[in-house]
Amino acid sequence: MALFLQVALDGLLNGAVYALVAAGLSLIWGVMDVINFAHGEFLMAAMYVTYWLGFLWHLDPLVSWGASGAFAFLLGVLAYKLVVKRTIGRSAMAALLGTFGLSMVIKNVCLNRFSPNFRLLPDFLLKGKTILLGDLIVPLPQLVTGLFALAVVAALGMMLKRTRFGWAVQATAMDREAAELMGIDTEKIYALVFGIGGACVGIAGGLMPSYLAVHPEVGGLFSLIAFVCVALGGFGSIGGALAAALLIGLVEALSGFYLAPVVKYVAVFGLYLAVVFFRPKGLFGW
Repeated sequence: MALFLQVALDGLLNGAVYALVAAGLSLIWGVMDVINFAHGEFLMAAMYVTYWLGFLWHLDPLVSWGASGAFAFLLGVLAYKLVVKRTIGRSAMAALLGTFGLSMVIKNVCLNRFSPNFRLLPDFLLKGKTILLGDLIVPLPQLVTGLFALAVVAALGMMLKRTRFGWAVQATAMDREAAELMGIDTEKIYALVFGIGGACVGIAGGLMPSYLAVHPEVGGLFSLIAFVCVALGGFGSIGGALAAALLIGLVEALSGFYLAPVVKYVAVFGLYLAVVFFRPKGLFGW
């Protein structure tokens, strides 16, 4: 039983990080109906920010995560202004191809400047530290990252439901023309939504180097898992993305441990196919 709880705990901690990565993608998708193919590369770029701040100036990820989130926010706003804005009102393929091209640019710039080598922070506050809860071993870097992720997802949900900005975002998502008639600057909303989506994944990327190696390909898997979380939870649903991410984290950990590590993603995508076969709009879609 203790072994099962240990594996489940590891899965939930991973799922919390997946939730934060997916929340930003879900927000962009729900408001703008745009597939941001560069989402994983935003995560990778934020991880490099944390790595270099730690390597050059010895800033701990617990301090530098804010800088990584701010960098990813600016990257998201620039991506909207330079790429996505030109695809609004056109076919969905235009935005997909535009953000795919952006992802290739970011990835290859990092490959050129930083090489494909895996990089680990040499030292940081939580390195190697754990908490013992009975028979459970809780790694502190993963625990702190998971709790940060859940707090940011909760704050994002509250912002959307309880603030004037959140109401403006929801109005823009429902009907852009009606929102403009009510005095909402939808162009500004779109830019900020893309920036907030980038900030979410940037905060996750800012904390993850405390336990994960940084390299130019690191964002690919997280981007793919985020797409599955959004589709499984329901398009545009932050709560749905959270529930789906935690479920995916559990399935990934349990199947990887009890079956085989090589089939854990087969189990994840099998779960996704099983759900959408019976409920195409996802668990919380409408």
